[in-house]
Amino acid sequence: MKSGFHIVVPVLLALAVLAGPAQAVQVTDDQGVTLTLSKAPQRIVSLLPSLTETVCALGQCQRLVGVDRYSNFPESVKKLPQVGGGMDPNIEAIVALHPDVVLAALSSRWAQRLTALGIPVFAMEPKTQTEVQRAIGKLAQLLDVPDGQKLWREVDAGVNAAAQSIPANVRGTRVYFEVNRGPYGAGEASFIGEILTRLGVKNILPAKLGPFPLINPELVVRENPDLIMVGETNLDSMEQRPGWSRIRAIREHHVCVFTPLEADVLVRPGPRMAESARIMAKCLNDKAPSTKTAPQ
Repeated sequence: MKSGFHIVVPVLLALAVLAGPAQAVQVTDDQGVTLTLSKAPQRIVSLLPSLTETVCALGQCQRLVGVDRYSNFPESVKKLPQVGGGMDPNIEAIVALHPDVVLAALSSRWAQRLTALGIPVFAMEPKTQTEVQRAIGKLAQLLDVPDGQKLWREVDAGVNAAAQSIPANVRGTRVYFEVNRGPYGAGEASFIGEILTRLGVKNILPAKLGPFPLINPELVVRENPDLIMVGETNLDSMEQRPGWSRIRAIREHHVCVFTPLEADVLVRPGPRMAESARIMAKCLNDKAPSTKTAPQ
């Protein structure tokens, strides 16, 4: 008995030939390690929130099968299995997810263990805008997403738009941005510092100190910033630091206190940098003083 089967099979074969085999991908990570896969990874574990967000911003959130405990955006990733932190991952939990690749920070020290178990690791840890652009491009290449730089162009345009919202009287404001207790600040060389520069304000922490330096609190007293940006979880101890009550920003209440959700946006070098720029621009427009001070 003849059936449509005899027609369908040749059609399927023809389609398979037209589609061709899955293309291999070859990408070099920020450690200089070249990763070669037979096809773009379909099962991904991400252990850095900024990389998690980039995968999703590239439209590939469905490929994530596990994330670190800090990855919380977009909302859908909260439903995924958590496999520890970037510095203390649960190796057994990662292996159980059978990932095609694990995305990790450069500072991770456990990558060799996963590699020895046959799980490829792709390491990136962007700290500047140039490195964010490169990370977006490399992830797009790894995931076989065409024109990954379209995402970067959208981010860059958003930062430019935020900069255009800053009035002339706010430009030149001297700013201290505290990343977390230590205190660690965001220097001019960091992606946060670069956004501040694009917004037309002056970061009191020069590039020579590095992207996120551990600083002597006396430096901030000496520099006497006009405005301070800080997350609410870091605010409590700030006014108790020796000499800080004399800082103009604290004395005159020119302090922007960010919620935990805002802080997540601000400290992650990824596709939400345009939103980060808008948050900082709003802070400057709301809290910057009308006159500027010189360092003491």
